[in-house]
Amino acid sequence: MVFSFARIGSPGGNRGALGAVTAVRAIDAGTVEVETARPFPVLLNALQQMPIMSRGWAEAHGAAAASDLTAQQENYAGRHSNGTGPFRLVSRETDSATVLAANPAWWDTPRHNLDTVTDLPIRNAATRTASLLSGSTDATVELPLQDVARVRADPRLQVVQGPELRTIYLGMDQYRDELLYSDVQGRNPLKDHRVREALYRAIDVEAIRTAIMRGQAWPAGVMASPFLNGAPTDLNVRLPFDPEAARGLLAAAGYPDGFGIGLACPNDRYVNDEQVCRAIAAMLARVGVRVTLQTEPTAAWSRRTAELNVSLFMLGHAALPLADAYSTLADVIHSRTEREGGLNYGRYSNPAVDALIERAAAEPDEAARRAEMHEAYALERGDIGNIPLFQQPLTWAARRGVALHQAPDNALRLWLVRVE
Repeated sequence: MVFSFARIGSPGGNRGALGAVTAVRAIDAGTVEVETARPFPVLLNALQQMPIMSRGWAEAHGAAAASDLTAQQENYAGRHSNGTGPFRLVSRETDSATVLAANPAWWDTPRHNLDTVTDLPIRNAATRTASLLSGSTDATVELPLQDVARVRADPRLQVVQGPELRTIYLGMDQYRDELLYSDVQGRNPLKDHRVREALYRAIDVEAIRTAIMRGQAWPAGVMASPFLNGAPTDLNVRLPFDPEAARGLLAAAGYPDGFGIGLACPNDRYVNDEQVCRAIAAMLARVGVRVTLQTEPTAAWSRRTAELNVSLFMLGHAALPLADAYSTLADVIHSRTEREGGLNYGRYSNPAVDALIERAAAEPDEAARRAEMHEAYALERGDIGNIPLFQQPLTWAARRGVALHQAPDNALRLWLVRVE
């Protein structure tokens, strides 16, 4: 572990969630001491993200330091496995098949009964479904919602569905004095709480759930999935859908005839993302908000949002890798600083919320930490800093007899898979 920590600190390494860890020291053959820069209540969650490497293997193959891809420096570890996991790499072809074989020297006791696994990246949704139906593949972790009924009708197959940790939401530019994409001149309507509430109340999430998501979505009243550690589940209640109230709020805010605004959406990032955005645009139009859809592939949309080139935008956050409610607070809700709020593209800011998040980040008492997070979420919810929509579904499928063990972080853990 000491070697692995040093390795992720090398150029090209990525400490990610382990940024608060300053040192790892070996006490004896079976004990390590982890030092952090401050109290770090999610340390155990963060340590799960450290890739453990064999020091002997890495040094023997010139891979003691991580590959520095930003400098276009790749080492042996980039395309070869080091043998400490439940499977070993047999072969890998980019954009083609990756073949794994069970590792008989794995340190843990296998719960799977697999010998060989072949991973086939099939980008086309129709082709993925056809491959499953024909028996060419045994399982898929990305079944389109429109194909669920057809797959369920096949007695040879099974569908596994559940909510993902990811919450889909609308972010709003609450920083600029004049929006980049709006017909309102000289002011920013999204700075007005009444306007933000009007947008929220104008969106019928239940209609989206039933008509677009085919009943497979879970309406969100707060920005954290109820499956996250420390999530404020009692706050997970949406404001009522009320277009009449929305029109009244807009009029009270000085927009009796509504206004125009751009809505930035991906068309290949989330489940039915473009269809959801089109539905939202139609719903907002009914209360007078005229939406210009800015629908783009993920690469262009990601660049647009990261550059803050947005007014109203769709985004999703799963609070990974920590799977803790603190992650959404730190990444999405905290004011943008050098260390926090990296995904707060709308630049929502409330100093009281920031103070609660910062206290929770270093609170060693779990009950007190959860109370601080709860209050931060409640304040942001009252501010309508963002508009939570729903948790999107995970839709996997497999031939009968294949137990996939779906988890809400959307990770297929091969070491748990069993085949009858």
